[in-house]
Formats: sequence, C-alpha cells, structure tokens
Amino acid sequence: MSKKTKITLANPVDVHVGMRVKSQRILLDMSQSELADELGITFQQVQKYENGRNRISADRLLQIARVFGVSPPYFFESPLAKVTRRSDRVNADIFDEFCTSKDGAALMRASLRIKDRATRHYIAKLVEVLVD
Repeated sequence: MSKKTKITLANPVDVHVGMRVKSQRILLDMSQSELADELGITFQQVQKYENGRNRISADRLLQIARVFGVSPPYFFESPLAKVTRRSDRVNADIFDEFCTSKDGAALMRASLRIKDRATRHYIAKLVEVLVD
C-alpha cells in the first residue's frame, strides 16, 4: 500500500513576508529562539514563518511588528518595490535573499554604524569597483 504525499508550494506572499521577518530579525541581531520567546511560540514555528511554510495570521504579524518596532506594512514592502520587468523582479528576489543571509545582515549592520554619509558613499563605490 502506498501513501499519497501532498506537495504544496509555499504562497509567494507568505514567502516574501517570512523573508522580511527573517531579515528584520537578523538586522536586530535576534535569534529565532529570542523571537519565539517574545511571541510565546517555539523557534520551529518561527522557522516555518520565515520560510513561508506557515502563513502568519494578522494578529501574529501585528505582534511581530511590535517586537521589531515596525509597522505591519513593512512586511509587505520590498526594498525594490517598484519593479516591473521580470529581470528586475529576479534582482529583487536576489536582493531579499542576500539581506536575509548572515553576510548580508552583517554588511548592513556595519554600514548603518557608519555615521558619515560621504564615507558610506565611498565604501559603496569601493564595493562596486571590487565587483567589476
């Protein structure tokens, strides 16, 4: 007797919201366990939210927003929200993926500590040159 397995794909909106939760959590240097404790849930549930496997209810999203000190619409915005071409959407996905990585978050945190705008600008230009 064979078991039927149900394969469900995560909803793209749930994945995006989860990615925004993860990027904000990493930016705040908060572990999944710390967020889970704040929310009164398990860290496994936080993992499921972050990868889009479980949909976040409106009430829970409001609770997460309060923990992070952001407004609920933050989770639906994209840093590259005005993308219209398919290639731009791919770049937005790559950008979101980078922002949720440890290296991306570390780079963002370090950049935010640089108070002088000109210095930040020159560092960004240096990175662009290194890429080329």
